[in-house]
Amino acid sequence: MGTETVRTGASDEVAGLRREQRGWYFYDWACSVYSTSVLTVFLGPYLTSVADHAADADGYVHPLGVPVRSGSFFAYSVSLSVILAVVVMPLVGSVADRTGRKKRLLGAAAYTGAAATTGMFFLDGDRYLLGGLLLIVANAAQSVALMLYNSYLPQIAPPEERDAVSSRGWAFGYASGSLVLIANLVLYSAHDSFGLSETEAVRICLAAAGLWWGLFTLVPLRRLRDRRGREAGATAPGLRQLAATVRDMRRHPLTLSFLLAYLVYNDGIQTVISQASVYGSEELGLGQSTLIGAVLLVQVLAVAGALTMGRLARTYGAKRTILGSLVAWTLTLAAGYFLPAGAPVWFFVLAGGIGLVLGGSQALSRSLFSHLVPPGKEAEYFAAYEMSDRGMSWLGPLLFGITFQLSGSYRSAIISLVVFFVIGFALLARVPVRRAIGEAGNPVPRKI
Repeated sequence: MGTETVRTGASDEVAGLRREQRGWYFYDWACSVYSTSVLTVFLGPYLTSVADHAADADGYVHPLGVPVRSGSFFAYSVSLSVILAVVVMPLVGSVADRTGRKKRLLGAAAYTGAAATTGMFFLDGDRYLLGGLLLIVANAAQSVALMLYNSYLPQIAPPEERDAVSSRGWAFGYASGSLVLIANLVLYSAHDSFGLSETEAVRICLAAAGLWWGLFTLVPLRRLRDRRGREAGATAPGLRQLAATVRDMRRHPLTLSFLLAYLVYNDGIQTVISQASVYGSEELGLGQSTLIGAVLLVQVLAVAGALTMGRLARTYGAKRTILGSLVAWTLTLAAGYFLPAGAPVWFFVLAGGIGLVLGGSQALSRSLFSHLVPPGKEAEYFAAYEMSDRGMSWLGPLLFGITFQLSGSYRSAIISLVVFFVIGFALLARVPVRRAIGEAGNPVPRKI
């Protein structure tokens, strides 16, 4: 009877984890539409056009009296959103670990971002400051929510399953992004048939992403479970909490070494994602429908890429697979510099290359880091990780914006990002991940 009870308990626990995993996948389904439809496709070119409309004769806008090229305003807004996230994420991560109320905090962050995104419907005319404010709020809220979401991974998946679970989450996100982009493409391309102007169609696509985000966030909020927090204690303000987390990481220097490598190469990835549409529209002269189609291609191939790279990781290990993806990123980005203007076919080829490595490099990085987190500090450490993922990714947009401001060339701006992948590769290659996992106090998988 005792053995049967143990077996039943173990079976119930496995079933509970499977239920949580399925719910966890749905947050990627919910929020990835923001990343694809808003940040990658519509908002960059649209906010740039709004800033252009508000610019003076020399092409400058003046937020708070500071002269800024209208073409750089979007990139600078992304950087400011990330700086805000840097302050907020460590504080929220520490509260989540100490109180165990991670799900409630996830909901608050997700619905703040969803509300700000829905509010982009009112972005028209010369309201570039409104657009910048909503972008800053939405992007910072997404960073906080993703930090909490990612920190569930080591709690809902045993070590040997994390590469697969993480890859499935990314695949769900890219499938969602593809589905909504198809609807966006229909609405935008046939806006006249729906009695809409081009601007109204874009604003509807932006707002719809916020409504989608809010609606499907209900699924993970119903299925994920809160775990008991660590011992109670005072929580420091954001930057002080970040400093405390980094001091704790110094006791795990190999974890910190991986995070530094990820900070660098992912900064390049996030900047390519956020600035690709601006590059395509402003430098290559491509229309919005072409950009939507290219991003849709990225989404479709990213699903296959994430699942394929997850299988490659089971054979070659996550670290080697990530290193291979960084080589592919470098070659793809360098090729982007030479793309001819007005040639959508070559832009689609470039988009295909990005799609094949995008999902896998991010999914495997997330699962690899989950092995390096000391037990009981998941949200706190994933706050630092998320600052590398979304939060510390202000250097890339800043470099992109400054390069354009100084050179007036988006080609120079896009090629400047190669440095992030080269340095990131060198830093990651030096990290002995098996020893890092053991020193963090976690079991070492057979293949890593």
